[in-house]
Amino acid sequence: MTGDGIEAVDYHCGGEPFRIVTATAGPAGATVAEMRVAAAVDPEIDGLRQLLCSEPRGHADMYGGFIVAPDDPGAHFGVLFWHKDGFSAACGHGTMCLGTWAVQTGLVPAEPGGITDVVIDVPSGRVTARVSTAESKVTAVDFVSVAGYLLHDEVVVKTSRGAASCTVAFGGAIYAHVTAATFGLSVDKASLPELITLGREIKNKINATAYAEHPLDPRLSGVYGVIFFDELGDEDGDVRQRNVTVFADGQVDRSPCGSGTASRVAALHSSGRLPTDGTLVHSSIVGSTWTARIADTTVVAGRNAVLPIVSGRAFGTGHHRFVVDPDDDLVPGFVLR
Repeated sequence: MTGDGIEAVDYHCGGEPFRIVTATAGPAGATVAEMRVAAAVDPEIDGLRQLLCSEPRGHADMYGGFIVAPDDPGAHFGVLFWHKDGFSAACGHGTMCLGTWAVQTGLVPAEPGGITDVVIDVPSGRVTARVSTAESKVTAVDFVSVAGYLLHDEVVVKTSRGAASCTVAFGGAIYAHVTAATFGLSVDKASLPELITLGREIKNKINATAYAEHPLDPRLSGVYGVIFFDELGDEDGDVRQRNVTVFADGQVDRSPCGSGTASRVAALHSSGRLPTDGTLVHSSIVGSTWTARIADTTVVAGRNAVLPIVSGRAFGTGHHRFVVDPDDDLVPGFVLR
């Protein structure tokens, strides 16, 4: 940390926080994917993550990103996504926050036609935040994801509330999908403590198997989150669901989850539920709602894959200068979950 502290700007997208730190030197690495691996074992960079994510400066469900150099000049910048347990491979809500921030600050000038593509290198690949503006005001932002695809269907997992059949899909990170009704629960605040427990159980059980292996890049292996969902009834051809994603070690996504929604689109399309011209209306546990559609189809590692676009909005919530008193004995901080 510099003597003047660390400057950060906070956003939220769908209720999920995202703390943007621009003045950090990225770790050694030719690509953002390599930087992610290096950051996890770099005492200074990981120490900064812990400081900004832990109480009293953050909390157990905090999220953020360090701006770093892109893989090549084809992107505007790169980002290392972080949460209370480490560095993640993808983050859709963070991508939407970053796109909005980049246009609002003028880092990426808004296009006169009203649609500005902010190209960002993340550990799982290159993504785009497609920012819509009207008279210099950001009105919407799309997360144009990396390819998503089904990995495994009907993976049976034994939990403390009985066996559950899960779908495992990739949307920039690997997610396990299961209906909350399987456990006699709903996606609501009353069920949240039990869903957190089940999320940890399911993640740990699948991570101990080959079902959690990425087909191309072992750095992307491992279940990042468990998506519990409710069916809300299809309407006018749209698939309507409510979800909560429990990721990392029991962390709760307040938003509909960007990369999780991308994986949900892939799973629904693979099952035939979501056609290429269909829309997923995806709501969160706090009531925020995004829509998602399929921009195109492709093939990845011999699997049929889709290119999802997730649409939402992001809003600034504050500007901060974080400091550390040299006499403070609670550094880097703590989490209570």
